[in-house]
Amino acid sequence: MNNIENLDKIAISVSSHKLLNQLLKENKKLSEIMRRARNETEAMVGVRNLALDELKKNQKSFDYFTKKKNIGKILSSIESKDIAVIRILDYIENAGREFNDLNLRGEKAVSNPIKLIWLGVTYGTGGAKPDFYEDMVMLFRQFRGEMSPKKTPPKKVVDWMNRYVSGLDTRIVRLCEENKERILNKIIQWIESGKVSSKRFRFEENLSHEQKYLKAMEWWNNWKFHLRFAVRNPEDLNELLGNSLDPDTINILKDAENKGIPFFVNPYYLSLIHVRAPYFAIGSDLPIRDYVFYSKQLIEEFGHIVAWEKEDIVEPGKPNAAGWILPGDRNVHRRYPEVAILIPDSTGRACGGLCTSCQRMYDFQRGHLNFDLEKLKPGVKWKEKQKILMDYFRYDSQLRDILITGGDALMSSDKFLKELLDEIYKMAISKRSDNKERKNGFKYAEIVRVRLGTRLLAYIPQRVTPELCNVLAWFREKALKLGIKQFIIQTHFQSPLEITKETETAVKMILDSGWIVTNQHVYTASASRRGHNAKLRKTLNDIGILCYYTFSVKGYMENFHSFTPIARFVQEQREEKYLGKVDRVSQNKVMSFPHKSRKVRAYINDIRKQKNIPFLASDRSVINLPGVGKSLTFRVIGITRYGRRILEFDYDKTRKHSPVINKMGKVVIIESKTISEYLRQISEMGEDMADYEGLYCYSIGNTESRMAVFEYPEYEFETSNEFTNLEI
Repeated sequence: MNNIENLDKIAISVSSHKLLNQLLKENKKLSEIMRRARNETEAMVGVRNLALDELKKNQKSFDYFTKKKNIGKILSSIESKDIAVIRILDYIENAGREFNDLNLRGEKAVSNPIKLIWLGVTYGTGGAKPDFYEDMVMLFRQFRGEMSPKKTPPKKVVDWMNRYVSGLDTRIVRLCEENKERILNKIIQWIESGKVSSKRFRFEENLSHEQKYLKAMEWWNNWKFHLRFAVRNPEDLNELLGNSLDPDTINILKDAENKGIPFFVNPYYLSLIHVRAPYFAIGSDLPIRDYVFYSKQLIEEFGHIVAWEKEDIVEPGKPNAAGWILPGDRNVHRRYPEVAILIPDSTGRACGGLCTSCQRMYDFQRGHLNFDLEKLKPGVKWKEKQKILMDYFRYDSQLRDILITGGDALMSSDKFLKELLDEIYKMAISKRSDNKERKNGFKYAEIVRVRLGTRLLAYIPQRVTPELCNVLAWFREKALKLGIKQFIIQTHFQSPLEITKETETAVKMILDSGWIVTNQHVYTASASRRGHNAKLRKTLNDIGILCYYTFSVKGYMENFHSFTPIARFVQEQREEKYLGKVDRVSQNKVMSFPHKSRKVRAYINDIRKQKNIPFLASDRSVINLPGVGKSLTFRVIGITRYGRRILEFDYDKTRKHSPVINKMGKVVIIESKTISEYLRQISEMGEDMADYEGLYCYSIGNTESRMAVFEYPEYEFETSNEFTNLEI
């Protein structure tokens, strides 16, 4: 007897029985089918016929299910009731399929919900958990037309947004000043006691406490101060937070330390955390806390974490999961034909802090901790390697976009960054020169976009200095003449609380240097509360940042705490983000942003006033699929006995992909959290469950179109269709 058959014999709990009885009581036809069926096959045939009879009443829905028409054109016209019917039919069509569940370290997961219902009715077995039956109850309510998503009135969305405060709020500014004073006084004690020493940051003899404090206030504006005094253990963290952490949190953090999980939080970022909950901002700092404090699941999984993105697994000389041959195994990450990530051998491999949901956690298990800044200083070998990397971009037929990240691009020194940008400039010249020898239609793509990936605008905005901006302006001025047209600082804000006066100043300096700033937001559970993402978009727009992507958390059970079910992505997209929809006329205005960065903030404000919208919904909501890329085109095709949904994704057909995409097929993801677990979690955060009514209904998604401003500029020549550095 195999493991699946053993599970089928497990009795269901009292809670599961109650929900099963509720399901049968609410659905007379389903109850009849289940009680009359002599086996699981008869049960599935009966439910299938019931669902098909309903689907045939709507030809568009029937065409969608049978894949006769394009998903994007039909999806918006399918009624909620029919979406439930399609999910039931997908469950039956995929019944019995086995999947490797990496949430359970590769154990087999089988989807067969109709069988589980039949087993529960007939024998009281099947082992299905209460969350499974709760999802079934909601599914059949949607099937009967008794539950469906409802468009949220604009006023309601604004009310949700107003629950959250930004770091620009004068009351928050005062709180952060209190935190800053406490943190600096503690660091002064550390220096006086010899606990921490620094050649750069030290006191002269015979200074009074007031003089030391004034000196420390000066240091606060130096980004290297925050790196030097970043805390690396739970005890120091608790001290800087005024010993405000509860014992359970301390114990979890100590367990993480004992497990070998790195820890790195700088003083500035800690000053954003509330040590006392202000009445006007209760819960506002939860997304920040969830980025600093580890979860039990992360600690349990550490040592067993696998790479989420298959492209991360590289063997020298062999193609990665997307088919690309790369120059070595550490410096270039590539999925798409047109863009590749460049990770330099420098402090750019490090970060200004450690996000708990970082996709590099799998790499930290091998000791690549990225926080020993001395070891990350570039050596002689980097010069040799740099030439190989630049040649890779130069002689690739499709690459036109280079994203420098790591780690964090702005962790590199100004000198190193200037040298690297200069090498990119020289490479771009050579690539353009090479094209003079190629005929039209055979020319290689030339570099048109350069991006720097950084979270330092949130972690340590003091990093943005006049010297750094001089480097950015210097590069842009000469690169423009060469034909490079887009210069982007690609950052990552998680919460409106992270947007402070320091951030506002830093962003203005970057915009004045000629670069625009775009944001990628990771949609963690605490950040997914109603109105939070909308308020973040508004606050980013307020200081001149354009929203680019809203991402799902990457990874498996290690990120259980942070994970937000994909249904909530679709709900937010349709019930909140719609409020900032940008029409075609406004999109045309946004197209000028890369060329007029100094006026971006004013332009954004003008569009919002003219259209009477609180923010520009310029971001796309997506999940980064292993080996395939960004997409939110999916259907829920299964559900485990735990109640975790199984989603089948198609790739984003609006952009270029490696030809390997045609061989990969669709990607299946098993979510690490049930919708019921998610709702319980945000209920504990103080959310009203009535605000999330209809969440269970979202089981189909379609990738949003990308705003034209994020597209590549056109060439005045025809590029080659040849793919270099590719092996299928």
